[in-house]
Amino acid sequence: MGHSLMTQFVGIEFRQVTVPFISTVDKARDAVRKINLIGEQEGMRPIVFSTLVQEDVRNVVRGSSGFFLDFFDPFLAPLEQELNTQSTHAVGLAHRMADAHAYALRIDATNYAVANDDGSATGGYSRADVILVGISRSGKTPTCLYLAMQYGIFAANYPLTEDDLESRTLPRALEPYTKKLFGLTIKPDRLQQIRHERRPNSRYSSPAQIAFEIRAGESLFQRYGIPVIDATECSIEEMSSRILDRTGVERRLRP
Repeated sequence: MGHSLMTQFVGIEFRQVTVPFISTVDKARDAVRKINLIGEQEGMRPIVFSTLVQEDVRNVVRGSSGFFLDFFDPFLAPLEQELNTQSTHAVGLAHRMADAHAYALRIDATNYAVANDDGSATGGYSRADVILVGISRSGKTPTCLYLAMQYGIFAANYPLTEDDLESRTLPRALEPYTKKLFGLTIKPDRLQQIRHERRPNSRYSSPAQIAFEIRAGESLFQRYGIPVIDATECSIEEMSSRILDRTGVERRLRP
């Protein structure tokens, strides 16, 4: 809510008739005509329940023939006093970006994650806060995107290929950035399920190939002292949090 006490327009309800989105004086006057007409047709004073925020709009509706009950009146003054601030009496604030800098940072970090996905642009690793390393389909891409969108983290990822695994050495593109590396591994059964959906009955999804890649990947992590987590039963949220906690990378933004 920030410093705006009321941020959302809900509507006006009277009897069983709803008049939503009364956001202008003209719409308020139209609502008043409807309220007054119903009063004439029913022969009794309509009861108007209002959640209007804008003062000028609310005052127009208050002038109808209906019995006007404002849901906000009992709460605004006490809240303003408690929070030591004044209501903006403006609609739509919940749908605005409260912090333009935070928005720009999320976009920048997300663009970085996309541009540096799957080893596609290793020349940008100097800007990375963290570089996720792992075999294909171990969860690198979605984790990078989550880190970017939720925390403003510049996260790249690099896929360990069969050549990398057979050489048992760190890929040359990663050598200058060993302190930024974080490994992802996954259980064979789960990886086989994922790969089978992508390429059924292929060498890529075969138990023997998967066992080799996982074993070789974990061995590489151990040899170079790369921290690693098992992504098998972790949500993206949990993985991201654990990566940041273990690396000490500072969250630039909070969800």
